[in-house]
Amino acid sequence: MRPEPGQVLHFSEDPAIERFAPHVAATAQQLEAYVWAVDAARAPDYWFPRQCPRAMAWAIGTTTGTDRDRIAGAGCGPRVHAIEFGWLDAMRTTRLYAYRFAAAAFRPFGDAGHAQVAEEPVVPLGPAEPVGNLLDLHAEAGIQLRVLGNLWPFWDAVTASTMAFSGIRLRNARPRPHLL
Repeated sequence: MRPEPGQVLHFSEDPAIERFAPHVAATAQQLEAYVWAVDAARAPDYWFPRQCPRAMAWAIGTTTGTDRDRIAGAGCGPRVHAIEFGWLDAMRTTRLYAYRFAAAAFRPFGDAGHAQVAEEPVVPLGPAEPVGNLLDLHAEAGIQLRVLGNLWPFWDAVTASTMAFSGIRLRNARPRPHLL
């Protein structure tokens, strides 16, 4: 489930949204109101239940072979996503939908361009599309999905590596384990 050329996607558990109005999200770090979407490269970041904490890492041109093998695993592909065991049932059962928008209504957000934003209301190009089985999406895209007892040790290793990374909804992760 990725956008076609000239499109961006918004993922939601609500299949009945007809118009998206800019808003300031409760967790926003900026004051401006936006409609949020993603391009093809970042679509896999959202193949999860909305509130599911996830840590993601992928190899880029400056990633060392040692870090790729240590973080993603030797022979396991360039990208790995991790969730906690407590979210596995939701990964299996959540019904997720994708809304397609014309990319021309959006602009890259931030220095990394990790998201696309619109500052005016937008209407989807069509009805919400069921995304399908979230585990299958990962498998079909060749993205390793790890299920961990706690995300923090993985996240700490990822952020200290040469891999590119993103963490979403980490505030919903289990507490950091205490070092003995």
